[in-house]
Amino acid sequence: MLVVDDDPTVAEVVTGYLERAGYAVDGAADGPAALARAVAHRPDLVVLDLMLPGMDGLEVCRRLRESGPVPVVMLTARGDEDDRILGLEVGADDYVTKPFSPRELVLRVESVLRRARPAVPRGPLGAAGLTVDATARRAAKNGTDLALTLREFDLLAFFLRHPGRAFGREELMREVWGWDFGDLSTVTVHVRRLRGKIEDDPASPRLIRTVWGVGYRFDPAGEDPKDAGNANPRTGASPGTDMNPGTGASPGTDMKLGTGANPAAGADPAVGAKAGEGAEPAAGTKPAEHGKERG
Repeated sequence: MLVVDDDPTVAEVVTGYLERAGYAVDGAADGPAALARAVAHRPDLVVLDLMLPGMDGLEVCRRLRESGPVPVVMLTARGDEDDRILGLEVGADDYVTKPFSPRELVLRVESVLRRARPAVPRGPLGAAGLTVDATARRAAKNGTDLALTLREFDLLAFFLRHPGRAFGREELMREVWGWDFGDLSTVTVHVRRLRGKIEDDPASPRLIRTVWGVGYRFDPAGEDPKDAGNANPRTGASPGTDMNPGTGASPGTDMKLGTGANPAAGADPAVGAKAGEGAEPAAGTKPAEHGKERG
């Protein structure tokens, strides 16, 4: 586990909670140091602060993903929704907004790691020129490999396993992300990203279709949206316009990020954006050493 944060208080708290959960943790205070440590010892997951001195977290995330798949949970104190969405779009698998509950962060980390573990072996999936091999973690379109993030891969595999069935974003978050809570705009962003990689024309998607008032449906027949007879009865808009199901908002403005329920509200001190914001763990508390270490 690699924790990258220039705030020593935040880094100490995050490291302590992860070690208590049984993980071996390395640390870095800036982007170049983080990349060097990742090259020396490939981490199983990176907890990455967005606002780092010099090279910011977005660039660090891009470079980490260029060298190979590695799950990333991003920490952000920025109030701009676009910055947090950009973090997901450059490859982060999840994000936590400061101030945050350390226990919530650990739950997020464990959820991402569960999704990253190899799936139970099953036969390859395929439809509409798309193939997914869950065992090899390989996806392709018409024989050409697709560069998918962890969540994009899982989302595509889920759609291929359930062709023709409409799913709400809450269902997708529960089934693909493994969360019973969280910001639904995460699903919207990942659907948009996945469309950009598998659709011939992402602006008029034929495979991942918007079902008004419900969510999304994978249509392996790839019917032209203009001929589908499934336009929004109120606006006449085609499903391919990719507005937010149920709200009419575009994906880029869908809900306020970082407002998901905190499963440990009131149970833990919040870790602030910078040192001094939010309570710190009790002085002198040392992370308990127990459980098998996982790197």
